[in-house]
Amino acid sequence: MAAAAERVRRLLPAAWFGLLACVAFIASPAPFAEVARDVAGRINGRVFLREAWVSVGLALALWGLERARARRAAQAGQGSVLNTEMVLLLATLLCTFVGYFAVQQLLPAARAGQGLFGFGTLHAISVGLFGLKLLLVAALAWRAAAT
Repeated sequence: MAAAAERVRRLLPAAWFGLLACVAFIASPAPFAEVARDVAGRINGRVFLREAWVSVGLALALWGLERARARRAAQAGQGSVLNTEMVLLLATLLCTFVGYFAVQQLLPAARAGQGLFGFGTLHAISVGLFGLKLLLVAALAWRAAAT
């Protein structure tokens, strides 16, 4: 059982990175090439909603696997119960919650000219947080492949 969990722990970050890269470079730009901007924006809103929940699920699943691994290492005197991977996972969760569940929820009001920040500012923040999450997951995948 531990060998299967270890395989999953190594595979999930790479699969997650692939998902994020597909969303960023394929799924997100494609609607803008085919339909009106407002329709493309709504389509992307749905895509990012699903991506956000998948990211939360994957982060929590990996958290459980990493927590067990860190606990075993700490009991063996080879590390702490809070390892680098767990910190990276917390950062990905923060990017997801702030980027989707906070910033993206403000975009419709900003598009209508309401709110404290303009649409462009909020969109740039959202894109930046998604890009940071992509880099954090890439670091997780890199570290998983190295161990």
